[in-house]
Amino acid sequence: MNHPTGKAQLQSIARAAMLQRGLLPEFSAAVIAETDRITQAAPSESAIRDLRGLLWASIDNDDSRDLDQLSVAEPQAGGAVKILVAIADVDALVRKDSAIDGHAWTNTTSVYTAAEIFPMLPEKLSTNLTSLGQGEERLSIVIEMVVATDGTVTASDIYRAVVVNRAKLAYNAVAAWLEGTAPAPAALAAVPGLAEQLRIQDGTAQALKRVRHAHGALRLETLEVRAVFQDDALADLLPDEKNRAKELIEDFMIAANGVTAKFLEKKGFPALRRVLQTPKRWERIVALAAEVGERLPAKPDAAALDAFLLKRREADPLRFPDLSLSVVKLLGSGEYALEVPGRPAEGHFGLAVKDYTHSTAPNRRYPDLIAQRLLKAALAGQPSPYSTEELTTLARHCTDQEDNAQKVERQVRKSAAALLLASRVGARFDGIVTGASDKGTWVRISQPSAEGRVVRGFDGLDVGERVRVQLVHTDVERGFIDFAAVRPRS
Repeated sequence: MNHPTGKAQLQSIARAAMLQRGLLPEFSAAVIAETDRITQAAPSESAIRDLRGLLWASIDNDDSRDLDQLSVAEPQAGGAVKILVAIADVDALVRKDSAIDGHAWTNTTSVYTAAEIFPMLPEKLSTNLTSLGQGEERLSIVIEMVVATDGTVTASDIYRAVVVNRAKLAYNAVAAWLEGTAPAPAALAAVPGLAEQLRIQDGTAQALKRVRHAHGALRLETLEVRAVFQDDALADLLPDEKNRAKELIEDFMIAANGVTAKFLEKKGFPALRRVLQTPKRWERIVALAAEVGERLPAKPDAAALDAFLLKRREADPLRFPDLSLSVVKLLGSGEYALEVPGRPAEGHFGLAVKDYTHSTAPNRRYPDLIAQRLLKAALAGQPSPYSTEELTTLARHCTDQEDNAQKVERQVRKSAAALLLASRVGARFDGIVTGASDKGTWVRISQPSAEGRVVRGFDGLDVGERVRVQLVHTDVERGFIDFAAVRPRS
């Protein structure tokens, strides 16, 4: 019998939330039948390079099986480094307008809830045939970048290749090794030369990061949480923090996505760009800075904001995630937009880049699969498989469905938090205001990490303020956590 307040209940909540938001929690009979007929794709074109001999490795979450990318480094003359990022060729097995593609089009993303993962693609593909699993020969799209000693990308190329993952590595273990707090993971130590490889990659990633921050990329540090179950009963929600290995992959993916965007523009292809507009609530960000004795310019300035964030992280590291969360809320959400060559690109305010798309996670995100199809058409000298009208529709649809997926994830996360807090009604917590509008005022507490609505005493509260709250009610099914403000904290 399922635990009444454990994983089974949260799974039921997740599935209902998926359907309510227009997302499909199950694959149709047509998708399953189509998947059953699929076998591994084999290289059949002379234009596909054989790069199986390189020391490719993946770094992902400990339990990830849907591996989208591998990386390898090749030192060049003068201290430069050539970074190769191999992206799983999902399009080789998931054809446009197929039943599988139709499901992916509907959801546009894998949905990662506290109770269950709802993959965008059937697991036979995403965790096997289109995953860059260790020891497996796989087709890929390789994004090549030459990074100078100053962190600038001086040359780039994109081509198709066959690759083999030599080691499936995990973020936490690699980060501990890079930071010198633990020995090399067994999978890393087992491959001769791989340790040196990762040291080179880490150094190159740090150089890329320095350039981005010099241009104003924001150093934000929000706390993500992961659910911990014991015998299917929810035991805790623990923070899942950034580390050096996660940043290594993040830096490479940002650079690779920039190369993809520029490549498609150079080829004259319309594409989906990932953009984050200039924040509309900049005045509130300025006010947050003023509250701690700092000044920001009256008009949005990414470099000035990043300098402020860096200063605050050094001055108050304990509260920095709370400040980061407030800034993230005020910046707004990223979205997909059509980019037509020759027209000004919107750019991404948070990353401080003008040319940016999503192309490095085609097992998990539909815009990345679209980008892959555009890249393959451009490489083959064929016309775009999507018209500008289709891409305009897809940009809006993918943005909407990403928002719906995030709402599902947030709803299940709230339900999980309500489970942990149900027995603590009446308890008081220190929190930070994460939302304030006509729709309501919201506060996040840290132990456990949970967000709830302030139903009493919310007058005058605004995003970023710290407040003392009392838990007055929880509703697990609806994911409601209600607080009453007790008194603002200085």
